[in-house]
Order: sequence, then C-alpha cells, then structure tokens
Amino acid sequence: MTILDNIKKDIAIVFERDPAARSWLEVVLTYPGVHALVMHRFNHYLWQRGFKLLSRVLAHLTRLLTGIEIHPGAQIGQRVFIDHGMGIVIGETAEVGSDVTLYHGVTLGGTSQEKTKRHPTIENHVVLGAGANILGPVSIGHHTRIGAGSVVVTDVPNHCTVVGIPGRIVQRRGLQDDDETLDHGNLPDPSALLMEQMVTEIDTLKQRLLNLERDQYTDKQEP
Repeated sequence: MTILDNIKKDIAIVFERDPAARSWLEVVLTYPGVHALVMHRFNHYLWQRGFKLLSRVLAHLTRLLTGIEIHPGAQIGQRVFIDHGMGIVIGETAEVGSDVTLYHGVTLGGTSQEKTKRHPTIENHVVLGAGANILGPVSIGHHTRIGAGSVVVTDVPNHCTVVGIPGRIVQRRGLQDDDETLDHGNLPDPSALLMEQMVTEIDTLKQRLLNLERDQYTDKQEP
C-alpha cells in the first residue's frame, strides 16, 4: 500500500462520514483533517527512514496550519476520518487502526517519561468523541465508542461504549450493533442513572417508614 493509495482512502472516507462533503475539490481544499493526514503520511515516511528532525519540523508546520498535532512516529491505519480536528493531539508511540473516527479535541497522550510504548493503541472501527482523552499505553478494542469528554486510562474491550471521568463502560454491544456512529446527545450518563436509583431507593424507604409510623399510631389508638 503506497502513500498515495492511503491518501486516496483518507479522502474517500470523508464522503461516507460527513454529509456536508459535496465534492473532492472541496474536501481537498477545505478539510484540515485531510490535510493533517496527508502530511502525516509523508512525515511518517521520513521518520521511518531516519529523517527525524525534518519530519518533526514538517509536523510542527502542519500543526500551525491545521491545529492538529500528529507526531511523525505515530502509526495510523487506512480510512481514518478526522472531523474538524482542531486540538487533536496524537503522540509518538500511538497506534491508530483503520476506519477510526476522531472528533475535535481528542488526545492520545502518554503518562510516562520513559522511552517505551507510552501512548494508546486504538483498534479498528473505533469512534472517539469530541474532547476524549485516552492516556497511557492502553488499548481500545475494535468497534468501541468513547463518549465526548471522557478520560480513559485503562484498557477497554471490544464492542463497548465508554463515558465519564474516569471512563466507565456503560454499554456492551453485539456484532449486530457495530455501526461507526456516535450519538453525542444520546449517550448514557452513569452519574445521572446512579442519582435516579438513589432517589428511587430513598422514596421507597420513606414510604416504608411512613407505613411503619402509621401502623404504630394505629396500634396505640386501639383499646
């Protein structure tokens, strides 16, 4: 698979993921996510061949132009879609699989100072919501969805939906549910669910207490 083949796939996937895309020319000229991926393909090629400084300088220029920071050492698969992209950061040892969608503000960051694998591995068909932070050498299983604003610091299995800080699995899906969309406005809220359960339990206990008090009052009134 050549760099040009990957670039063609990066452009083609936009039409599947973004209903606002109208033409190839529009995508090539106005989509910063495409620009960042195209430059990264070239920068990664240079990085692998020992041109470390040049690839870092070009990656820095790409960041200035697009608002998207991708270290040239990061490995990115095919048909990756970056929607808007402003504020995305992908670290040096990050691995991103194929058919992955990243919304703006996503961070694939490291938590270690050692020169080892310190950034996440994102498997195929994963959706990362706006502002999601995946930190450390964790693995996000295929067909998993990470909700907007979530912070994930542990491994996540396949076919899951994760939300919250820290990220918690709120849904496990079957193979039949493996679409690649993320409804940001309709994600489960574990905190809200917990509060609802607590309120329900409190109401139940209050009713039981009232019933006990009524029974005791009735017993006292009987001759």
